Amino acid sequence: MVLSRRIDWRWFGLKTLAHMLALLPAALLIYSALNDRLGADPIAALTHQTGDWAIRLLLLSLAMTPLRKILGQAWPIRFRRLIGLYAFFYASLHFCVYLFLDLGSGYWSQIGADIVKRPFITVGFSAWLLLLPLAITSNQWMMRRLKKNWLTLHKLVYAIGILAVLHYYWLVKSDVREPLMYGGILLALFGVRLAYWQRSRTAKASGNRHGQKPT
Repeated sequence: MVLSRRIDWRWFGLKTLAHMLALLPAALLIYSALNDRLGADPIAALTHQTGDWAIRLLLLSLAMTPLRKILGQAWPIRFRRLIGLYAFFYASLHFCVYLFLDLGSGYWSQIGADIVKRPFITVGFSAWLLLLPLAITSNQWMMRRLKKNWLTLHKLVYAIGILAVLHYYWLVKSDVREPLMYGGILLALFGVRLAYWQRSRTAKASGNRHGQKPT
């Protein structure tokens, strides 16, 4: 007897659409680069746009858990890992543009000095390094293997969010409106998570008090 798994075509279609939307910025960047539409400084344009999409998708992945709690539905969690992996994808593109196009052939001799001497590169590189193990372990096999340690490891995403916003803030120097906007979104997401954590803790404490038997 041949066993077959039913494919949930609705979720398959939604996830396919999510992949297409996540890849669209990269496709537009490639199109712009091939058609000389990146402006007077194409390397700067590639650096900034890949960085922008990395932080946008990172914040969007962080929003999935609060969204699940607010809506009372589980579907946002089904997209959290996908969005997080694309955040790593764009962060890696951002890093590669800086490494191979900005620094050029002498990147091995310069990158170490940049990481040490330039704080915005230090925190940006740290954010990418912390994202790396999260991307590597974002699969069912690693979740089963790491068990409870998987959740502990993936809490690094909070620190990554802070480092990413700080990297952007130190990078722009003058017009800080956009990094401040991202910082505000990050604080709001942290606030929602904290509020639900506090509510859960209060409800648990209340349940324990009501469940106590008189002595």
